[in-house]
Amino acid sequence: MHIIGILGGVAGGKSLVARQLADLGAVVLDADRAGHEVLRLPQVEAAARERWGAVVFGPDGRIDRERLAGVVFADPPAGPREREYLQRLTHPEIAKFLKEQSDAAANSGVSAAVLDAPLILEAGWDKLCEVLIFVDTPRTIRLSRAVGRGWSKEDFEAREGAQKSLDRKRERADVIIDNSGAPEHTRAQIEQFWQSQFG
Repeated sequence: MHIIGILGGVAGGKSLVARQLADLGAVVLDADRAGHEVLRLPQVEAAARERWGAVVFGPDGRIDRERLAGVVFADPPAGPREREYLQRLTHPEIAKFLKEQSDAAANSGVSAAVLDAPLILEAGWDKLCEVLIFVDTPRTIRLSRAVGRGWSKEDFEAREGAQKSLDRKRERADVIIDNSGAPEHTRAQIEQFWQSQFG
């Protein structure tokens, strides 16, 4: 089974591209969903409580992602230090979930899977991928989308600052998809890519 990795900036349309590839027959390996599951593991909850106390837990006693984001995306030096701790804690567990999803897809006879993860390069998951797609979207459009999701400009900049530079992602990619126009324009490029790989 071929694994396609999606790179791009915050709110750049990576999930849109993943969905369009899914429409064409790929299975999506969703690292964000895996991350939700990992934050509910007893050992992760225990480590989080020991590190940060009750501040990152919601009324239901579970880790609250928004509260956790407030800690790990805080200004330097605290934010980057806590984010690195969180990644050391969760990335190995997320990798296990992704491997299980990948194995299940391969066993069902699927020819391609899409890895939709915000930190592919940072986590070293690009090594799992045969092809890396960079979703190229202007910053003004990405910021507008993020604000539309309820983020502040500061939230957007903090998330973006926590990731590898867009230039590094673009250099690492095998294919670049221009997502600055209408969804149909993006879709046409995705279909062309799919045809060239699996047609």
